[in-house]
Amino acid sequence: MAKKASGPIYPLTALRTVVLHTQLLSAPNSASPAPTPDTIVNLVKLLGYVQIDTLHVVNRAHHVTLWARFGSYDIDDFHQLIYTPGQRRLYEGWGHAASIIPLEHYRYHRWRTDPKVSYNPGFQEWVNKKDNRQLAEQTLARIRAEGGLRLGDFEHKGPKRGEWYDWRPSKQALEALFAWGDLMVADRVNFHRVYDVRERVLPEWVDTTPVDPDEARCFCLEQAARALGVFEPRHLTFYAYMRATPARSLVKSLLTDGTLVEIQGESMNGKQKWLVHRDNLPLLHRAADGEIKAERTTFLAPFDSLFWAQNRDQKLWGFNQLLECYKPADQRAYGYFCLPILHKDRLVGRFDPKLDRQSDVLHLKALYLEPGIEPDDKLVAEVANTMRDFLSWHGAKSLTIEKSDPAAFGKKLMSAL
Repeated sequence: MAKKASGPIYPLTALRTVVLHTQLLSAPNSASPAPTPDTIVNLVKLLGYVQIDTLHVVNRAHHVTLWARFGSYDIDDFHQLIYTPGQRRLYEGWGHAASIIPLEHYRYHRWRTDPKVSYNPGFQEWVNKKDNRQLAEQTLARIRAEGGLRLGDFEHKGPKRGEWYDWRPSKQALEALFAWGDLMVADRVNFHRVYDVRERVLPEWVDTTPVDPDEARCFCLEQAARALGVFEPRHLTFYAYMRATPARSLVKSLLTDGTLVEIQGESMNGKQKWLVHRDNLPLLHRAADGEIKAERTTFLAPFDSLFWAQNRDQKLWGFNQLLECYKPADQRAYGYFCLPILHKDRLVGRFDPKLDRQSDVLHLKALYLEPGIEPDDKLVAEVANTMRDFLSWHGAKSLTIEKSDPAAFGKKLMSAL
């Protein structure tokens, strides 16, 4: 039986504040933590994962995820924690999709090789097809003998297999070995993965003691619950990148033992039931009492973990986060790679950026405010301050705005800059 918290119907502002606080998005910009190795690793531990993205219209999405919480930082400092021997404290793996994960959590993610509960069962299906197991073994043996290799080191003379991805046999073998944990990503060269065998990448200090699969999955579910702040059951399994049906009994056990607590809270559509991790109940009470507030103004990557809870952005903010880069241009509502604008406890708008790296100009192909949001002087000033940091971090010398809705927002922003 789920343990229910007694008390009031928690208001929207409290729920939003808790969500932003657990995502490290509530501190004022002036109080951003210094981006040291310890604070970067701590951020990834609290979020659980930082999702990797290949698109490069501005700095890649996983880099923007850190910038949203730290402000300007040196991307090389992040990379060293992932790829530099002796400094490696993070690694690339399957967490929430392809992600950066703390090495401290390494042993709790080994269950992801099980196709019955993992989001990656296709690799097991692939290896059972004719000659594929032999190809995987040959690929592993070659890397073990030669050292780290990229996909380009494996010759392929066949035709391209698709517009978005060319999953040729060598790519399948590398990705399968990576998903199973036989290979790890030792480095990135021009963003291309360098694969090497686990024993040459995994630091000796990492605890590899086997964990019972259900215990490991509960660890991931609890971590997701803490990071989500306020959520529905379906949000929990998606954040943990876990198939909902196999996880149902584990979620039920977390509800039964009181790890997850049911509350009543507001939404944009009226009151509803929400869940919180019991560790976050004091935080919820403090937010309801006004002791903590959301005070940050920043821009969020489309793949930011704040959005790993389907439709929660609409229920808590009345904001519909859209990822439209895979849609034809004429079917996009806002743009190719829009970054939502967070202002205090509201998602107030979005913009579609494109960095011209030759001229060092950041182009906003479109800039939007949400309905009902007015471009008052306070909002414009704080967005302008954040935009200055965003420009500086990208090495951009100037900004252009091609379209603004409302037009007054773009004009005021340019004047403030």
